[in-house]
Amino acid sequence: MDYILHLAILISIYIILSQSLSIVAGYSGQLSLAHAGFYGIGAYTTALLSVNFDLSIFITLPLAMIISGFIAFIVSKIAVKTVDDYYIIITLGIQVVIFSILNNWQSVTNGPLGIPAIPSIEVFGFLFESKISFLLLSMSFVVIVWYLIKNLTSSPFGRVLRALSEDEIFTKSLGKNVYQAKIVSFTISGMLASIAGVLYAHYISYIDPTSFTIDESIFILSIVIIGGMRNLKTIFLATVFLVLLPEALRFVGMPSNIAANMRQIIYGIALILVIFQYGNKKKGQKTDRMKKAKA
Repeated sequence: MDYILHLAILISIYIILSQSLSIVAGYSGQLSLAHAGFYGIGAYTTALLSVNFDLSIFITLPLAMIISGFIAFIVSKIAVKTVDDYYIIITLGIQVVIFSILNNWQSVTNGPLGIPAIPSIEVFGFLFESKISFLLLSMSFVVIVWYLIKNLTSSPFGRVLRALSEDEIFTKSLGKNVYQAKIVSFTISGMLASIAGVLYAHYISYIDPTSFTIDESIFILSIVIIGGMRNLKTIFLATVFLVLLPEALRFVGMPSNIAANMRQIIYGIALILVIFQYGNKKKGQKTDRMKKAKA
């Protein structure tokens, strides 16, 4: 039972990460590889403040979101001036920089040794120590984040993001501030990713830089792409599938070293199929537009 609860908690954390990334990758059309960096900023902020200063989550969570949001804002101000591959390269570089800081700033982050003995979350005297209580807490955050994203994307600002992802030039011609929309979406995405980091740090009670690498960013982006970019329901299903996939491979008796390689192969095949289907859909839409134009 503890094993099932553990997997459910991890799924909840990755749902927050993938749905927050969908704001950038799905709705504003920007593929970011820096999401694990903001995830790590949230984790390290709450770990340092709770371990060294014994601060509650009511303080550490807002501060984690503010710090992640500020860094995301600075990054987006730079990245928004680029397009396509250059944008991805900049976010990749930011991810490497954040990991390097976490790994080498030993006087603050303790470097590769990490931060142990992170206390459990306490709310009004109640400690979320058991797995079932922490699962309920993490699911509550999943619902809150889903509600925020749902309302954001259905608002006028969300419609601007949808238009931006479809045709940036056309969106500009309507008088919409495309650059501002990109900056705001990236900042909000970074802030929401830090929530997952806070939950992860308090749940595991130990963090180190290896949990926030570029591989983690690629994994989160894979969930979003396989889940349909901006479909929150299918992103939820993709999260469940990809988080449980390694466990399923272990249950069939596959050795751990082979299972890791098989997981990567399955990720790759799934991504190819999704991109192929997306390309055919785009091609069909373009053909329909050409037929209508001729008519």
